[in-house]
This record gives sequence, structure tokens and C-alpha cells, in this order.
Amino acid sequence: MAQKNSEENKESDGPIENAWEMKIPTFKPEHNPHGLLEESSFATLFPQYREQYLKQVWPLVQKTLTEHHIKAELDLVEGSMTVKTTRKTWDPYIIIKARDMIKLLSRSVPYEQAKRVLDDEVSCDIIKIGKITRNRDKFVKRRQRLIGPNGCTLKSIELLTNCYVLVQGQTVSALGPYKGLQQVRKIVEDTMKNIHPIYNIKALMIKRELMKDPKLRNENWERFLPKFVNKNISKRKQPKKKKEKKQYTPFPPPQTESKVDKLLASGEYFLNKEQRKTQSQKKKEDKHTEAAKKREERRQQAFMPPEETVVEEPKKRKISVDIDSLKEKIAKAQKKSLKNNKKQKL
Repeated sequence: MAQKNSEENKESDGPIENAWEMKIPTFKPEHNPHGLLEESSFATLFPQYREQYLKQVWPLVQKTLTEHHIKAELDLVEGSMTVKTTRKTWDPYIIIKARDMIKLLSRSVPYEQAKRVLDDEVSCDIIKIGKITRNRDKFVKRRQRLIGPNGCTLKSIELLTNCYVLVQGQTVSALGPYKGLQQVRKIVEDTMKNIHPIYNIKALMIKRELMKDPKLRNENWERFLPKFVNKNISKRKQPKKKKEKKQYTPFPPPQTESKVDKLLASGEYFLNKEQRKTQSQKKKEDKHTEAAKKREERRQQAFMPPEETVVEEPKKRKISVDIDSLKEKIAKAQKKSLKNNKKQKL
């Protein structure tokens, strides 16, 4: 018997191949007969538009929580929901589950879905997406991309992850198994970072198919998964234009000409103020005349007829005729006609 127990302990202490397939052991009242030592409570606020729905559903919420020995209170004046432990509460973690339930109810999750959080194998995750993108228009577009046309993208995420997902305002509420919640969070965060959800959906579909194959189950799947390449390079990360290296010379570069040097080279330095003014005016007038000429040429181009394409006449074929052979043919034809006429007369 001692050997058997030692073997069982070795198996339990050893590495687990797939932790997700492990079943959580059930916690029963016999495990904690004395109950909890202190009372613990949690409260959450809810928006005004949820008040009418919570009024209708609150008796059902109280009924489900009293089964787990949790007291629930609804304060319509402050707009808050509170859950508390009682003396009969024996499960120490059920208060956390009750807190998650009222959080989901405040985020527009229906009661039928929210009560599933009380199960051991089901958890929830409220993902805040409001601060990921600062631009309002980008935020609305990416949130709509997550939902998809007629909610088909959201439905496909739910089917692949086995989770209930609800997009409401600046949060995404997810409800389901722990592994599914991790996948939902990754898809949501990537979508808000401008990575289309179809990439992650395709990857999940491929993984599901690969899991069915026993040969590929323990192999690396990176070669099968789609790779996302971001083509939008930020201005900071763009490669700068590389300057070509000039040939090394021991001499320093020539000194740049100053304004005085340029005036001396052109001869303007020795002119009066009036002469300089007249010269600058003349340059401006010349520029204006050149610009006017170019403008007029551009306007006249619309009235210019297009170049006519000359159609070449087809060349006459030179027919070479053999006259001797033609005369022979005519003579034979005449002889035949004479014979025919004689025959008709007879």
C-alpha cells in the first residue's frame, strides 16, 4: 500500500502534459465546516440605463446568490449593487464570483449569461479598450471591425473560443473557460492595435485542425500559422536617405561666397541705389513677361488642332500577263464555238 501511495504522489508531483485539460476539484461544505471568520463585501456602480432591467431581474439574482449563501443588495438612489458574505457561507472564493457577476450585470451582460460565472470552470474578463487608441474615429472603426458586419466576426470568435463576448461602450466583456478568455483578450487587444481580427481567427481555426492530428499535436505550429506584416511604417522608423561618401581630400572646402562677393562678381556693388532699383525692377518685369508667355502658350494649346495621321494609299499590284498563252486560249475557245455552231446547223 505504501508503494502505491508513493507512486501516486510521484505522478501528481511530476510535470503535467496539458494543464488546460485538468479538471478543477470540487470544493464541498465538508472541506470548510467552520465557515468564514470575517464578513467581506464588494460593491459596483451601474449606469442609469441599466436601472430598469436590474429592477426586473434582481429577485432572480438574489435567489441564485442565496443558494450560495451570499446576500445581494440593490441601491437605486446611489446606483450601486452590493454583495456580502453571511455566517453560512462556506466557500471563500464565491464572493469573488459574486463580484464578477454584478460587474457583468453593470456592463449590460444579460442575467442568463452572468449567472454562469458562479460555476467553477467558468470565469470572466472585462477588457478596457477606451485608452488603447486616443483618436475617437479610429477607436470607433476598430471597435466596429471587432463586431463585424451583422456581428459575424464576434460570433466566429465566440464559436472558436467557447466564450460569450459582448462589446459595450469602452469595454469588452468576455465569459467562458480560462483558455478561451486568454484568446479573446489577445484578439481584442490586437484589433484595437490595428491588427485585423481575421488573422487571429484563422490562426485559431488552424490550431483546432492541427489538434485533431496526433502526429502534429506535439510539433511546432509556427509554419502553419498566418504571419501578419505591418506595412504602415511610422515616420520615426523610416530609413533616412543615405548620403554618398565623397572622396577624401586633404584640402579644406572652398569658402562660401558672401552677398558682397556676389555683388562684386556681377558688378552691382558699384551701382547707386536708384540704379539697383531699376535693375531689380527690370528683372521682375522680365520674369513677368516670361511667365505671361508661358501662360499664353498653355492656353493656346487647347485650340491647337491635333496632328493628322497620313493614311497611305494601298499600292496597286502589278499584274504580269503572258500574252502568247492568252492568245492560244482565245483561239481554242473560238474553235470550240465554231464546232458547236456547225453541229447545231446539221
